[in-house]
Amino acid sequence: NYELLAGGENRFIAGLLTEDNLFVSGGTVKMRFSSIPETGASPDRNSTEATAKFLHIDEGHGPPPKRVTVGPASIGRGVYSADPVTFEPAGTWQVEVAADLGEGDVRTARAAFQVLSEPGVPAVGQKAPRTENLTIGAEGAPAVAVDSRAETAGGIPDPELHETTIAAAVEAGRPALVVFATPVYCVSQFCGPITDMVAGLAETYGDRADFIHVEIWRDFQNKVVNKGAAEWVLRGDDLTEPWIFLIGGDGRIVARWDNVATPEEIEPLLKELPVAG
Repeated sequence: NYELLAGGENRFIAGLLTEDNLFVSGGTVKMRFSSIPETGASPDRNSTEATAKFLHIDEGHGPPPKRVTVGPASIGRGVYSADPVTFEPAGTWQVEVAADLGEGDVRTARAAFQVLSEPGVPAVGQKAPRTENLTIGAEGAPAVAVDSRAETAGGIPDPELHETTIAAAVEAGRPALVVFATPVYCVSQFCGPITDMVAGLAETYGDRADFIHVEIWRDFQNKVVNKGAAEWVLRGDDLTEPWIFLIGGDGRIVARWDNVATPEEIEPLLKELPVAG
């Protein structure tokens, strides 16, 4: 995760790899969380457990295996998600993951992570920044600043994601699903599939909400971030992407997903939105 918060419900995600860089995919795994005390402090007994399911990022392959399986990316690329998980207090925590491969082969892994007391990125319940993100035909903006795929795609792809601004949606009282991603320059390589996923949701639920893609980079070579992206996902020198936010008709953030998201997580909330009259 890019950001986990103390006191509220979190979606915790983790990707699993073997020592020889094979993917662990499919089924469910067990996660145990425990807080780590500061040096010299008394042992901390805050702990919780959860079952995490596999979130599949489809890249043209078939469905992931039903049981936990080890293999190349083609068997199913994605992460395991436990939702909801509450962490208290803020500070350093550890997760221990146990993956049962069958026939007595249970593999474990541990990793430490930080839980914050305050959000750095707009959080659920907060008012959405009224961002004037770049749209098709924006004056003075190169096409690649609207979508980094424009140069190789022969134009801005997914025009339905680049027609309106977050500010306009909020002012009109219209819900919006907004993806902040750079499909060409993404470090995690999830940005392209996730932007495609949002475009697919727009085809089905475009009568319930606005769907918006905000490109991260105005000029990647010179490391110039788009102002619209910076307002949401840049904090100091810390830039994280991809992110997806669902903004309600009241202009407040209803939900957010960092790094990896799937239609199965987002569609139930879109189905609850009324069809525009």
